[in-house]
Amino acid sequence: MFGWWRRRRAAPSIPEPLWRQALAAYPFLAARPHDERERLRALAAQFLQAKEFHGAQGLAITDELALAVAAQAVLPVLHLGLRWYDDFVGIVVHPDQVVARRTAQDDAGVVHEWEEVLAGEAMERGPVMLSWRDVQDAGASAEQGYNVVVHEFIHKIDMRDGEPDGCPPLPAGRRREWQDVLGAAYQRFREQVVIAERFAGEPTWLDPYGAENPGEFFAVAGEAYFVNRARFAQEFPALLALFDAFFLAPGHSRAGGNPERPPSRPA
Repeated sequence: MFGWWRRRRAAPSIPEPLWRQALAAYPFLAARPHDERERLRALAAQFLQAKEFHGAQGLAITDELALAVAAQAVLPVLHLGLRWYDDFVGIVVHPDQVVARRTAQDDAGVVHEWEEVLAGEAMERGPVMLSWRDVQDAGASAEQGYNVVVHEFIHKIDMRDGEPDGCPPLPAGRRREWQDVLGAAYQRFREQVVIAERFAGEPTWLDPYGAENPGEFFAVAGEAYFVNRARFAQEFPALLALFDAFFLAPGHSRAGGNPERPPSRPA
């Protein structure tokens, strides 16, 4: 049955056994209302037809794998529309997390080199990389608000207007509101992470990686919002309202125009 979605002109319906298998593996999908599950299923089929999957290190791209990625990837654009993902095609899936070599030059001209372990990575106007082990574990890790697929695809939304800065494309007035609300939550979270790591304070529920910068905070908070809404509402009530207004409001313009037509990056 491999590749059933690639040989059709119109997006095919996802086979019922395969869909039920995905819902069983990822309870945060199964728990959504019936109408959202149906929308999710249709959007995942369109996603599968539009994107190209590549297995790294000998990993075979099976129907189970492709649907697992697709069903989680379309969560952030369930109401926004797939056009928010039209700036890339490729998805590279590794069997496990990978080690990436990084280099950066500081203001003094000194070049620093280090290694970083990655479960996923989104590249501006480029492919998305994912660890299959982390994708598979998303059902269990939802309790901690962790989801690598949603995380990387929120980065993609953030990148619609350039480098990820923690704010999706929005009109000027709404952008200021977003930055005020998310910025305040980010600063509080950074303080909590510092207290936890340096002074043996209570560990944060949200992944401490969100304290790196506003872009990572948006992605880390966003993944938790989509896979564990109840706990997220307790931890971040102001962000819940902010995210709802962007991700869920039906028929509302989220980019100063048709929500199905996100803006391209300014020239």
